[in-house]
Amino acid sequence: MTVVKMKTTEPKKADREVAPAPKVTRTLPAAAVAAALPAPVSRVARLLAMGLGWIVPPALGLLVFVLVWAQISTLSGLPGPVKTWASATQLFAHPFYQNGPNDQGIGWNVLQSLARVGMGFGLAALIGIPFGFLIGRFTFLSRMSSPIISLLRPVSPLAWLPIGLFVFKEAQPAAIWVIFISSIWPMIINTAVGVTRVPQDYLNVARVLRLNEWKVFTKILFPAVLPYMLTGVRLSIGVAWLVIVAAEMLTGGVGLGFWVWDEWNNLNVEHIIIAIFVVGIVGLLLEQMLVLVAKRFEYQG
Repeated sequence: MTVVKMKTTEPKKADREVAPAPKVTRTLPAAAVAAALPAPVSRVARLLAMGLGWIVPPALGLLVFVLVWAQISTLSGLPGPVKTWASATQLFAHPFYQNGPNDQGIGWNVLQSLARVGMGFGLAALIGIPFGFLIGRFTFLSRMSSPIISLLRPVSPLAWLPIGLFVFKEAQPAAIWVIFISSIWPMIINTAVGVTRVPQDYLNVARVLRLNEWKVFTKILFPAVLPYMLTGVRLSIGVAWLVIVAAEMLTGGVGLGFWVWDEWNNLNVEHIIIAIFVVGIVGLLLEQMLVLVAKRFEYQG
């Protein structure tokens, strides 16, 4: 028998070589990288990332604002950031000086404006919040007061100033009157809306249990209406702080509005710009304070 030998052909080296697989570069998310780190390092990384997320965008926005302001100042002659900052350092070096009844430091002017806002806003809250509960609770009273609120609420705040001057004969109570009549509407409306949003089932249960009106208010209405009421308070304090500057410009005396007008008469534009920033910062602090109060007393049903 003849044995046939089969000749095997080995593949060439070039045939055996396989093309390398393409390298895939994967970028892990920041959360995965932080999770892969040890616990202390991961915690620091998360805190650093959160801090950068909170700080960088506002800082970038302020930088853009300052650059735009500087560009506008070069084109219009408006005092720029550097000149305004130099004037602010001199101004705040002695914020509580007194050279007479109408020449006082910016600190006294801020305190006087806050005092007027506090009195007008306090009176508005003292009257507006209970009245909001009443018109939200009783349909007849709501229908009776609705046309009056709709008529008076859109009136410009400064339109009430001559009425205050005519009635009170003095600038101080007239300015407080303007703040009162301007800031009362948000508290009335928001409180009334909150009362109408209380589920009817709660009131039905109170009726079955024969709760008196005081129990209904303290146990049902007040906890449910509190978020709406605090929203109205926040809106009202913003309105009051906006109105006081315009009212003080017209009434005179000591206050931010009068100080701005006096600096305009002296053509001191740097101080006017500083006053604008002071008004904005104080208003921001007031709003944030009320936000913290709202979170502190938020009702958890």
